[in-house]
Parts: sequence; C-alpha cells; structure tokens
Amino acid sequence: MSVPGHRKTPADPTTSPTLTEPPARVLAPLYAAGFTTAFGAHSIAAGLGAESGGIGLGLLTFGVLLALYDVAEVILKPVFGSLSDRIGAKPVIIAGLLGFALASLLGTLGTGPLILGLARLGQGAAASAFSPASSAAVARLAGPASPGSYFGKYGSWKGLGYVLGPLLGAGLIWIGGFPALFLAMAIISAAAALWVGISMPALPILPRARYTISDLVRQSTQRSFLIPTMALAGATGALGVAVGFLPLLGTEFHLPLIASMAVVAVLALSSTLTQPLVGRWRDQGRLTARAGMSWGLALIAAGIILLAVFPHPMTLYLAALVIGAGIGITTPLGFAHLAATTPPERMGRTMGTAEIGRELGDAAGPLVVGAIATTASLAAGLGALALLIAIASVLSALLLPRTSESLSTHQKIETSAPSKPNA
Repeated sequence: MSVPGHRKTPADPTTSPTLTEPPARVLAPLYAAGFTTAFGAHSIAAGLGAESGGIGLGLLTFGVLLALYDVAEVILKPVFGSLSDRIGAKPVIIAGLLGFALASLLGTLGTGPLILGLARLGQGAAASAFSPASSAAVARLAGPASPGSYFGKYGSWKGLGYVLGPLLGAGLIWIGGFPALFLAMAIISAAAALWVGISMPALPILPRARYTISDLVRQSTQRSFLIPTMALAGATGALGVAVGFLPLLGTEFHLPLIASMAVVAVLALSSTLTQPLVGRWRDQGRLTARAGMSWGLALIAAGIILLAVFPHPMTLYLAALVIGAGIGITTPLGFAHLAATTPPERMGRTMGTAEIGRELGDAAGPLVVGAIATTASLAAGLGALALLIAIASVLSALLLPRTSESLSTHQKIETSAPSKPNA
C-alpha cells in the first residue's frame, strides 16, 4: 500500500534521503485537529473563568470543572496512543473528533455543573484519542528526516487555537451563552473529522514486537525520552502560568481588561510565529535539539525572572514575548526529537506517554506559583518556577543524547525484544 509522504524506516534515519514530501492536503486536517484541541480547551476554560459567577459556580466547583479535562487526558492519552499503533491513527483521530463533537453537543443542553462537568470530561476523553494519534501521524508522515518543520507547523496551529480560543469563546458566550460556544465546538470538531476522513491516507499498521514489562520500563526511562518530555513539561507549565497570571498582573497594574487579555495573545502569537521557523532550522541542521531546547528553556526562565524582578506594564509585554519565543523553540524540537528517535510502530504510545508529561507540567506550574505566592509573594512564586525551568535547561544541555546515540539505544532494545509481532 502506497501512502503519500510515508518513508521507510532506515537503520539511521538521520542520514537517510527523503523519499517524498507529504502534500499539504494530507497534513492540513491534522493541523486542524491540533487547532481543535487547543481552541476547545482554552475557550471553555476562559469562559468558565469569566462566567463562573453568572452561572453560580463556587471556587471548588470551578476548579473541578477545569481539572476534569486534564484528568481525562492524563489517564487516557497513553491508552489511545497505543491503540493508534494497533489499529491505525486515522480511525482513532476520526473517532476522537466525533466524540469531541458529541460531548460538545451535550454541553448545549444547559449550564448546570453536572452538564458542564460531563461535557468537559467527555471533551477531555475525546481529545485524549485524537491528540496523540495526530502527533503520531504527523511524525510518520514527516518521516525521521524532517519532523521539525512539520511539528513546527502543527504547533503553530495549536498556538493559533490558544490565541483565538479565549477571544472567540468570549464572543460566542456574549452572543448565546455557553450553548453557543459548545455548539461551535461541535461544528468545528465534526468538520475536522470529515476532513480527516476525506484527506488523510490510512497509514499502514506496522508489525510490533512483543515487549516485556522490563522493555517498556527501559523505553520510558531512556534519556532520549525523558529529557524532551521534561522540556515539554517545562514549556507547558510556563504556558499554564502565563495564561493565568499574566492577565492577573495586568489587572494589578491597572491596565484595561482588553490590555490584560492582550498579553496572552502576545505570548501565543510569539510562540505561533517561532515554531515553524525553528522546526525548519532543525531539519536544515542549523539548530540541534540539545542546544535548541536548552536555549528555549533558558529564554522562558529569563522572561519569568524579568517579570518577577521588574514588574511593570512594559516588562509584562516584553516577558510575554520572550516566554512565547522560548515555548516556540522548545516545543517543536521536543516533539521532533521524540519522533526521530522512536520506531514508527510504537510512535502513538510514545506520543501519548509524552503528553502525560505536558499535562503534568500544565498542572504543576500554576500550582507551584500559586502555592508559593500564597505563603510568600507572587515574585517568589515566579522566581521558583524560573529556577526549576533553568535547571531543566541545564539538564537538557548536559543529558540529552545525540540522535544517533538514541537510535543506537533503540535498536538494541528492539533487537532484545522477541521478534514475534502482535496480532
């Protein structure tokens, strides 16, 4: 079976020539899936925050509704990632997008905590299916020679979802309340599912060796997996803090509401514009994953320190610009390194497991800053987060193995595993 853009896995993918480039029509629906998960998560989260008083949500209920989406993703992403390896990425992506549409339709039935909670939980579970499967499909279609460029574009479209989610979500809620927002999400995800069904090829299911528990532990604790996942967690944790605390600081600086919200848009736009460029540089050999992730995390830490030490409306926007650029450097390089060092037959499981790291970072970042800010000061909380991200930057520079070394390690594990494929 011939699939446009699919490349055979060579012994050393870093030196293998590219067979064909996947056409834009094949990858575009995957970018749409990435946009859908980002748009859905941020638009509804921002809407819950803005309207919690109007729909009678207490702080505890509000926190639970926010957490349900992430809890579902942490638990289910590795499961659906492995399923995409077993039955193929395309059916998992389509089923996930359709599930997201159905969960969104449930949210149109009312604004009570039970309805909102079930809709939010259903959306998180559905995103757990199509998010890692989409990442794995992008990795396989791009091949090991040029994952940076394609993950840069994929991350850019996700960043666009982060930018437009709160803005369009606010407009839809103003027009028709939460039912209008949920209905829009149902339409967007259903359209994305149809687009994937029409344009994305069915990637061949690759035979997979049977792994023992010991093999799975070794694969999940290799530096080539742990270091990029740590970097992705740090970048996502910084994003989670920025989305919540930058507008809060804007309010403390007595900025207008639109000016406070614009800070998040500046960060997201900086990340969106940076990712395709960084991915292209990576594939051209002008930027290595080791150096790039280290510098990206260092930029994030510098932006946070700038804000902690010199709190001012001008530094607020400058910090958002710098943090967004750091996130835009780190994210595509992290995913590209994982794609280049993972055998295609277990790409879904790797991407799903790596997503756990991102979700944990997304939860831990705001918790660290909030907890320290409560007992000391917000500057102290931001400083602590900057220190953790700076440590991650140093670890990335020192411990991330080169791609060839990582592939050599993978090959040893694949050789040690029994050769009988799974049914």
